[in-house]
Amino acid sequence: MSEASAEVLRVANCSGFYGDKLSAAREMVEGGPIDVLTGDYLAELTMAILYNQQQKRGGNAGYVGTFLKQVKEVITPCMEKGIKIVSNAGGLNPAGMAEDLEAMFAELGVSAKVAYIDGDDLAPRLEDLQNAGEAFVNLDRGGALSDSGHKVLTANAYLGAWGIKEALARGADIVICPRVTDAAVVIGPAAWKFNWQRSDFDSLAGALTAGHIIECGCQACGGNYSFFQEVPSFRNVGYPIAEIEADGSFTITKHPGTGGLVSVGTVTAQLLYEISTPAYLNPDVIAHFDSLSIEQTGDDRVRVSGVRGSNPPPTHKVCINTSAGFKNGTEILLTGLDIEEKAEVFMDTLFASVGGREQFDKVETQLIRTDKADARQNEEAQASLRIHVHSTDPNLVGRLFSVKIVELALANYPGFSGRGMTGAGGPVIAYWPALVDSKHIVERVHCDSEVVDVLPTQQLDIDEIYYQQTPLTLPAIPGGSARQIPLGRLFGTRSGDKGGCANVGVWGKTDTAYAFLQQFLTVERLQALLPDLATFEIDRYELPNLKALNFYIHGILGEGVSANNRLDGQAKSLGEYLRSRTVEVPGDLAREVGL
Repeated sequence: MSEASAEVLRVANCSGFYGDKLSAAREMVEGGPIDVLTGDYLAELTMAILYNQQQKRGGNAGYVGTFLKQVKEVITPCMEKGIKIVSNAGGLNPAGMAEDLEAMFAELGVSAKVAYIDGDDLAPRLEDLQNAGEAFVNLDRGGALSDSGHKVLTANAYLGAWGIKEALARGADIVICPRVTDAAVVIGPAAWKFNWQRSDFDSLAGALTAGHIIECGCQACGGNYSFFQEVPSFRNVGYPIAEIEADGSFTITKHPGTGGLVSVGTVTAQLLYEISTPAYLNPDVIAHFDSLSIEQTGDDRVRVSGVRGSNPPPTHKVCINTSAGFKNGTEILLTGLDIEEKAEVFMDTLFASVGGREQFDKVETQLIRTDKADARQNEEAQASLRIHVHSTDPNLVGRLFSVKIVELALANYPGFSGRGMTGAGGPVIAYWPALVDSKHIVERVHCDSEVVDVLPTQQLDIDEIYYQQTPLTLPAIPGGSARQIPLGRLFGTRSGDKGGCANVGVWGKTDTAYAFLQQFLTVERLQALLPDLATFEIDRYELPNLKALNFYIHGILGEGVSANNRLDGQAKSLGEYLRSRTVEVPGDLAREVGL
């Protein structure tokens, strides 16, 4: 244990995604006392990226290479201060990363014990598992994997935290994880520090909640925050630290001298990020976000307590990436008058020149009307037309398709211009989220040339615990003459991708604001405000303790981030789109925020 207080476990996260700030690990180690340094690098898209790297490079590829550079910078001070390092940077090849770390430490003359975990890779076992009755039904779109017609590229179960605890108990200084859940790198160290048992569900739920808040790095410290004007500075935004207590309560903070902000608002926003129901599922525990209490306890200090937990679900989630054919696309600019007619002329000519639309498996077109009438700048007079074609035949959507677009440069609508017009196309990697019975999962810990099998909680005989939410009484909705204002002047949002789905969390700052929100923002009202959501099935969930609603939008991202053709393929801007819409609110409510 480091020089930090023994009464809490200070877990600092230095990465929210593959490509995050390289110097963040060093800054977290040098910026103040911490006990554990974590890094979250894996998203569904990242697994696809690592697969491509593995195919191109072979050997020890398939892990997050930048993590090696970060460890090289911090390993000496971490060993001196007793700071443990736990990361999912192992990706598809945790053994290869562990091997390369040990070689690097030998070269540096550093003595550090490396452990790695595997057991997540189900690809070699898929046929046997399917024969045993596991259909791997797509959670977003339905249908068994065997009926998809897609070739499986990767299949990784989301492992939990108990393998991490085992590795730390065996004296590991660094634990390299594969596809574990984002929060597992926080739950495992906390369970090790406080010797939590499998049935300590409330404590585990607290650590899961802490892990969910800090997993995306700067987002808990003011990054991507709706009320960004409250953030004192975006220069050197701090990374989050969770000070976890023995009962699972915790405080979110950051190192002094950094930019950003830790407030009830920034933490609430992150709690709403990429969730569906208030019951947040994990292979170790279910955390009930509608049970927790959140309060500001000081500058850049927010305490979360009272998180209730219950038994984990009987299944593990599986991230499957599949090969789903090939695609190509273009974006052209249309300027001035007769935008729609120009778009029709171009599409008619293009598809006639390549043999017709019907030969493609899928054609997606989107005319984005950003043009203004009587514009004062050339760019303000422009709209864009986006065209994407998909096929199992790479020749149909290859270079020839791009050539046919270029051939129209002097032979089509007036003012022909574009961006991203040429290319050879490429493969489509489709995300296939599924579940597998937890009886098929074993976490394997490799440490000191030994391999230890760690069974998930679902395979143990533990009494079931259920949590029932206590209803809250809401205040009366304020009155006063109705006002027309942008929804975002009263409410914050946070949105993001969940495979082929997306969520939008909306919260208010006061109980009266939530009382209005709870009645006003129905699914039907959301679809009226955002008409492009009208065709999607949407679930609505209430979290009155956070003064928040969460909307889960099914199918909006198609087959996942790497396969869809949206401008914002991860739905990160969807919440701000909602905030920009004008709504009618009671005048007294508007006056609460000085409007």
